[in-house]
Amino acid sequence: MKGKAKTRNGLIAALDIGTTKIACFVARAENSAPRVVGIGHQVSKGLRCGTVVDIEQAEASILNAVTAAEHIAGDTLHSVIVNASCGAPSSRTVGVEVSIAGHEVGDGDLRRVLEHGRNAQAQPDRRLLHAIPVGFTIDGSRGIRDPRGMFGERLGVNMNLISANAGAVRNIETVVGRCHLNIEAFSVSAYASGLATLVEDEMDLGVTVIDMGGGTTSIAVFFDGSIVFTDSIPVGGGHVTNDIARGLSTPLAHAERMKTLYGSATPSPSDEREIIDVPLVGEEEPAQANHVPKSILTGIIQPRIEETMELVRSRLEASGFEKTAGRRVVLTGGACQLQGVRELAALILDKQVRMGRPIRVQGLADQTGGPAFATCAGLLSFALRRSADGLKPAASATSGPGSLFGRFGLWLRENL
Repeated sequence: MKGKAKTRNGLIAALDIGTTKIACFVARAENSAPRVVGIGHQVSKGLRCGTVVDIEQAEASILNAVTAAEHIAGDTLHSVIVNASCGAPSSRTVGVEVSIAGHEVGDGDLRRVLEHGRNAQAQPDRRLLHAIPVGFTIDGSRGIRDPRGMFGERLGVNMNLISANAGAVRNIETVVGRCHLNIEAFSVSAYASGLATLVEDEMDLGVTVIDMGGGTTSIAVFFDGSIVFTDSIPVGGGHVTNDIARGLSTPLAHAERMKTLYGSATPSPSDEREIIDVPLVGEEEPAQANHVPKSILTGIIQPRIEETMELVRSRLEASGFEKTAGRRVVLTGGACQLQGVRELAALILDKQVRMGRPIRVQGLADQTGGPAFATCAGLLSFALRRSADGLKPAASATSGPGSLFGRFGLWLRENL
């Protein structure tokens, strides 16, 4: 179903706010698949680990990316779907039940039980980003995907509630608002990446999506067609760059260049013979550059990638969803493009690993059709299937559950 993140002429806009880059895709839905008609991306400034640390710089980066996308699309954007990698996104599963008094389950009963699940165990310091039903029950019978039309005494639902720190999310809202844009919805990065890159069988049988960004690594477990768990780790590709810069005493720009051109997470027999020129911090003459074998660079990169994958493994084990996730892993994000990451991930996680590329978005060029832009492409898919959350957007102050009209409407739904 089509979501609300559209401009006045029906375009859908996605904004990926990352630690290392800002990307904006503008697309038009064609036969239920979005076709990209405008792209803009800029180096990200003013953010660290997905969190705003300098509002002015972050605003300028976002504005440049959005303006470039608007120029190519030939239209002005009014609202966007935004990724949420800030605020330590995490999920928890809650189960609730409501009485249906033996009558047929209808849309009103479905809305009522979903609203109860959404409001379960509310946390004032967390912002709810997703409330996704992962399974319904009728009188204790499990495995029901759509209970409408069935009969029973009690209707239950298990919901995956995904939330993030409210302050970090509010800062993103402030920055985007200063760019004269409305945020229609947030989506966790790994969830969006999964929507862009996974095939239906992977979603049904169980798969783990690992989105390796510049400042954070996000995890999402899909099973039975839904996301059942998500978590985030404050480690990303930027930490690898910092390790190289510190270990070799080279400027960050040169560390990033060496990582891109020569970096590898796994050693090879030729590493000792291959020599790399390393400009030193503060030295202006090329003759003062240091010369080191590639094996030293690999020795700096490999421990950080190993640490990241071990953290992912421990989070999966602690969550209890490791077996649910099956033996498939899909890597997305710019940091996963480093040579040897796929092989190292397969070794540490003991799973089958593949690289994820957007498969549900048309019109992407080769440069923007890789793992680095999976999240932004997935935000477009998320915009088209926002009804998968099973809930309407939060009500306004005049119709919320705490107001007079909201309480009266809730009483009518529960008693009539």
